[in-house]
Amino acid sequence: MFIVTKGQTMKTIIDADAVKLAGLQIDTLQKVRSGQMTLDQWERFNNLTFDAREARFGDTKKPEPTAPAEPIEKFALLVDLGIITVPDDYDHATALEKFSKQNRKKFYYYDDAITDANFPNPSRILKPGDKLRARAFKQVVCGSTTSKERMAFLATQNAVYVGAQGASLVFEQKRDQLPKEGGRCASFDEPDRLWKDVGGYRRVPGVCALPGGDFEFFLDEFESYWSVDFAFFGFTEVK
Repeated sequence: MFIVTKGQTMKTIIDADAVKLAGLQIDTLQKVRSGQMTLDQWERFNNLTFDAREARFGDTKKPEPTAPAEPIEKFALLVDLGIITVPDDYDHATALEKFSKQNRKKFYYYDDAITDANFPNPSRILKPGDKLRARAFKQVVCGSTTSKERMAFLATQNAVYVGAQGASLVFEQKRDQLPKEGGRCASFDEPDRLWKDVGGYRRVPGVCALPGGDFEFFLDEFESYWSVDFAFFGFTEVK
């Protein structure tokens, strides 16, 4: 009977490892000489830590890729106000001045800074006969959202930005449809189109319908965070 001692077993393992190592050395040198591997690549491999080598070349099962999470819907329709039509006598250059003269007394609060001089150049300048579908959207998640988040949502709705002038037309034609709860509706525009106050803040105009039946024509800060108490207008073209 042939008995293999512990010493013989270890020697066999060492001899096998030595043979494998020699084979790897020969194979690696052949790859370097043939251009399949560069000395820099060899050096980078040698400089990897054990864990880094195991992560790249080990037999550890890689985690299965997970599907991306569904995006959270932050905004939803509050009210569809229908179609507003720009009057035939509309003059963009004096629209806010004329609106103030005709409607200022109908407001519980009217911000004096909402003027033609401060808001002369909205992204979409209205013209007589233009028709726009006006809707108001609300925030449906807890916490706060930014102006940029709200404008990104409006972009998905193909909205156009008609500024304070658009908000004034909503008051003239659709104020009875504005919800008294969540009726504080901002009319967004690109920051460089908004009036900057003495503190350097861009101001967003909007109309607020108060529960008691009063209204406000207000300005709020573009840079501020908006809560669920603030809705916002979305205007889309009607061809």
